[in-house]
Amino acid sequence: MSLSFSSSSLTVSLTRELSSSSFSPATTTRSFFYRTRPACSPSSTITCFSNSKNHLARAIELAKELVAGQRDTSASVAAEASFVKQLKLKNLVPAIIVSVQITLLLPLVGPWDYSGSYLSPSAMAILYSPDTKVPRTGEVALRRAIPANANMKSIQDSLEDISYLLRIPQRKPYGTMEGNVKKALKIAVDQKESILASIPAELKEKGSLVHASLIDGKGGLQALLQSIKEQDADKVSVNLASALDTVAELELLQAPGISFLLPEQYVQYPRLSGRGTVEFTIEKGDGSTFSPVGGESKKTATIQVVIDGYSAPLTAGNFAKLVMDGAYDGAKLSTSNQAILSDNGADKNSGFSVPLEIMPSGQFEPLYKTTLSVQDGELPVLPLSVYGAVAMAHNEVSDEYSSPYQFFFYLYDKRSAGLGGISFDEGQFSVFGYTTNGRDILPQIKTGDIIRSAKLVEGQDRLVLSKDS
Repeated sequence: MSLSFSSSSLTVSLTRELSSSSFSPATTTRSFFYRTRPACSPSSTITCFSNSKNHLARAIELAKELVAGQRDTSASVAAEASFVKQLKLKNLVPAIIVSVQITLLLPLVGPWDYSGSYLSPSAMAILYSPDTKVPRTGEVALRRAIPANANMKSIQDSLEDISYLLRIPQRKPYGTMEGNVKKALKIAVDQKESILASIPAELKEKGSLVHASLIDGKGGLQALLQSIKEQDADKVSVNLASALDTVAELELLQAPGISFLLPEQYVQYPRLSGRGTVEFTIEKGDGSTFSPVGGESKKTATIQVVIDGYSAPLTAGNFAKLVMDGAYDGAKLSTSNQAILSDNGADKNSGFSVPLEIMPSGQFEPLYKTTLSVQDGELPVLPLSVYGAVAMAHNEVSDEYSSPYQFFFYLYDKRSAGLGGISFDEGQFSVFGYTTNGRDILPQIKTGDIIRSAKLVEGQDRLVLSKDS
């Protein structure tokens, strides 16, 4: 359908599509209301998702009022979006996508949320910035999740900023990069005692060696500084990655266990006090082969996952125990365009029904039985919006609990994500690790392939079991 006005124009188009997901019966798609063009543009697009004729009528009514000049174009647009705020689209429910394009003489201005409230800087970053600092690899996400000394985090932040500066085309800000490295060097040298004091006594000697390597090692800060002075972007990238790996190594020495007390009602669950590594051997169900990048085709492929007990100790602990018990050996896999899902474990060791466990960024401990609101600027320490993220499916009975057995590899695709590159399911699942080796194998896995074996190759000493488990 289409409507037109003498002072401006209004076009309304309708399409129907299905919102579906095979990896969780409780997956939902959130309603949202946003601008798809910069606020400075004289032509702005308003888009909302709805499954109600009333919502469609209200969208058209709002559009007419805006075109007729009966509504202020700055604040009331978002204020009027409250009619979609509470909407949830369940699995396989037809969704009407309403696209309303309005050509206005004045731009839509002001960073407002659905209810008309002024957005915080973090929420603005999520909704409007195309370059949010959400980690895009498992290695980056895992490094940021380490609960380390504040001085080390300052060094890490200064170095990670260089990653974004390297993306600037043509003339890169090498002067700014040099300043970042010098800042990191000053902290590393001046705060040496504080940094080493955070390391347990039995690891202090190793910590001293790693600290020295961070400053003067082959891939340390001095080498990074030299490559920046030479203005060699390739060398900067290589040396930066090496320096950040050393930073993470030193931070892990500072964090031998979880940094908070678990709620008393959850102490009977298995827990992982730190990091662990699980190695999966995957076999083709149809007898075909995998083709690793740069390697020969083989009937089996290996995938390594680092699981994180710093941010998800209960979820990672339950998974680690299942792996050690051999629960996933022989498990069948099924795939969708978004995930690789293990079977439901009906005939396996069922594990523990762990409460949904999500650590919000900037918080000291996880939330339990609580999802995060990305629209309000909340992001988890371990985001789902990373290719190869590993999370537990929802419990079949309640979304407040994770499945005791069923997990999935998330195949993040920014083309199917929301604004800022955030997955629509962000903050809804207990993410507990990331694929660090074998990411190239994930897209080759098909429904019917089998986990031939799953082994906890690192972290057995960090798995804590109660008498009940």
